Amino acid sequence: MTHRFTARAWGLIKPYFTSNLRWQAIGLLTAVVALNLITVYVDVLLNEFQREFFNSLESRDYAEFRHQLWRFSGLAAAFIVVAAYKFYLTQLFEMRWRAWLTARYIDGWLSQRAYYRLELAATGNASLDAPADNPDQRIAEDVRLFTEFTVFLSMGLLNAVVTLGSFIAILWTVSGPLTVMLGANEFTIPGYMVWVAVLYAIAGSWLTHAIGRPLIGLNFQQQKLEADLRYGMVRVRENAESIALYHGEVTERASLLDRFGRVISNYWTLIKAQKRLIWAQSFYGQLAVIFPFVVAAPRYFNGPLKLGDLMQISNAFGQVQSALSWFVDAYSSVAIWKATTDRLLSFEDSLQHLHAEAGTMLHAVEGASPALRGVRLDTPGGAPIVADATLVVAAGDRLLLTGPSGSGKSTVFRALAGIWPYGSGVIERPAGKVFFLPQKPYLPIGTLRACVSYPAPPDDVSDDAIRSALRDCRLPQLVDRLDESSAWDRRLSPGEQQRLGFARALLTCPHWLFLDEATSALDEATGKALYELLIERLPDAALISIAHDPSIARFHRLRRHLTPADGGARLGDAVALEMPPAAS
Repeated sequence: MTHRFTARAWGLIKPYFTSNLRWQAIGLLTAVVALNLITVYVDVLLNEFQREFFNSLESRDYAEFRHQLWRFSGLAAAFIVVAAYKFYLTQLFEMRWRAWLTARYIDGWLSQRAYYRLELAATGNASLDAPADNPDQRIAEDVRLFTEFTVFLSMGLLNAVVTLGSFIAILWTVSGPLTVMLGANEFTIPGYMVWVAVLYAIAGSWLTHAIGRPLIGLNFQQQKLEADLRYGMVRVRENAESIALYHGEVTERASLLDRFGRVISNYWTLIKAQKRLIWAQSFYGQLAVIFPFVVAAPRYFNGPLKLGDLMQISNAFGQVQSALSWFVDAYSSVAIWKATTDRLLSFEDSLQHLHAEAGTMLHAVEGASPALRGVRLDTPGGAPIVADATLVVAAGDRLLLTGPSGSGKSTVFRALAGIWPYGSGVIERPAGKVFFLPQKPYLPIGTLRACVSYPAPPDDVSDDAIRSALRDCRLPQLVDRLDESSAWDRRLSPGEQQRLGFARALLTCPHWLFLDEATSALDEATGKALYELLIERLPDAALISIAHDPSIARFHRLRRHLTPADGGARLGDAVALEMPPAAS
């Protein structure tokens, strides 16, 4: 891993420990580190116990044997207590870090409408070459993996370093020197088992990295493909009725199986790469079991070492070799952590780019009323949609925006809402309430009460007001279902959803109400009745509509028409329309 990557990974880790929760984070981390160090200390005591225990067996000293059994009982009890609390506090630390990091990413994703602009960027924003795919998966899954593997690998590395420092002195002392004859010259290697362990670990680390390096890219790709498959299945669930009406099951099956095929293809490549790594790791691990006995055997059979010494050497060699081989044993985890970190870094890059871009792109300023002044609207890729548009909506206006499909009417509405970022010019938004009714209202999962009152909290609107609005908007069948929780976008028909949107408008009482094909799923009589209701209940509100239904034009005083043209559609001058008589 390069120095730049390490610095950027530290940039993901550091904020939690400098946040408002830093003392909680530092306290938990300190406790986890302390318990890991105690674990290593207990291992050192167990290593010393092993020498005395086997020596008592060799000398047939029953009293010493019993003493060592009591000693082992105390060490085992301490080990169990430390292991239990180490697990608990480590999980608590990971959970709290994940909660903080998840909240941070959700805030970044939702602030400045980055979630919306990220989806626009995926359609071809030239300023964002590789927008992060599947942000939901990155926040929900990658954050979890990042915190888990960061703690796991960092504590593993700490244990390896402390274990190496603790056992290398033991191995150096117990193994003693080895005299080697090379020709007529005699060479003495002090603490020779330490050098054997170092060379053994270096060879294993080099072999593991050479074999396992492809795992990093394969794990990154696997997470992306898995997320794509989940997204495809969610799309089928969300659009179940449309797919059923089109009888699109065969096409959807082919699409899902194609996505799954890519998952399996990459996973199969990943399995084969992991198999090669397991071959190397297994050979390395099994050889390490017998290797210290083979190397230490000459000194044991020549008399200087006792059985307990030999067992202590074997255990100490295993600890030193394991510490030096941390990279070998953790390589698969490092590969997953690296892939996960790369995905979070690319997600953060996208968010930072969008937040920085927000200051230089089309944005709204405060004004007396919704207005576009010399505004050019572009696609995410930079192609013009609407050229040099000027539109001012005064209080109490009744304005109809017309034009052929695809001419940019909805984009004009998005610009007036202050959410369309691409283009130039000045957009003014008033301090008064502005409310938008799209063709398909958003219905959150939850109680019907929360659904009707959205985006206001359900407690801010009385049940009587909600029931009255539902009755007025021809939804009496829903009046007694306010406490029922459901996915209402799948329970209600398109027409019922649009009528629910009108009920929201009545409850909100906006000063400016924008309706984008808000009656397209309704019959003419119902659409007419709902517009009459708006005019009656919201007499001072401005109504700005996009509608292809000629009957809707009767409820507007002015019409502005968008005419497609090279370089962007042109917004025509206002044309007076005849208003219907006031509702009796």
